[in-house]
Amino acid sequence: MEQVITLEEVLHLAMRLSVLDKVRLVERIAPEIERDLQAAQPEPCESLRGIWQGLDITDEDIAEVRREMWGNFPQSPLSGRENY
Repeated sequence: MEQVITLEEVLHLAMRLSVLDKVRLVERIAPEIERDLQAAQPEPCESLRGIWQGLDITDEDIAEVRREMWGNFPQSPLSGRENY
């Protein structure tokens, strides 16, 4: 049966090493960590560049959508109140 070792146990043991052995530990574990990180890298996302290619969106289309979005938005923070 394989014994499970916790991070706390490893840290406790590592703190008891000499400075030179701590450096050796880091030198030996760093390449393994680097390999693990490279293996865990997600695949690059597919580019969305050109997703709107072929669509004909005019300035008027954009202006119309803006009017719809902002149509009911108050014109000032004091709208409906007396100005002081």
